[in-house]
Amino acid sequence: MPHLISRYVLAAVFVGAGLLHFLKPGTYLRIMPPALPGPLALVYLSGVFEVLGGLGLLYGPARWWAALGLVLLLAAVFPANVYMAQLVQAGQLRMPAWAAWGRLPLQALLMWWAWTARK
Repeated sequence: MPHLISRYVLAAVFVGAGLLHFLKPGTYLRIMPPALPGPLALVYLSGVFEVLGGLGLLYGPARWWAALGLVLLLAAVFPANVYMAQLVQAGQLRMPAWAAWGRLPLQALLMWWAWTARK
């Protein structure tokens, strides 16, 4: 039962975060590394994959693929989180430095959580 609750919580986290990509894209645009092309398209695309991955965790036949997709997505967005921490460090983005730098190891925890949700 705890594993089931954990999966539903994780699914809600990803669906909610994915929807925020559409409701507040500016938040995500600010942390996009400038070298990436089409930043708005990438914000929306990552939002789509977060929503699909979160929903996929709830559907048995898709669960394994959803977990793998979320792990890969978290790896893909890691550079944006590093860039965000650098912006905070340089005083170009207002948020607590501990929160910006704390997101980096949080990515690994989320990857582990997503991978364990596949069972």
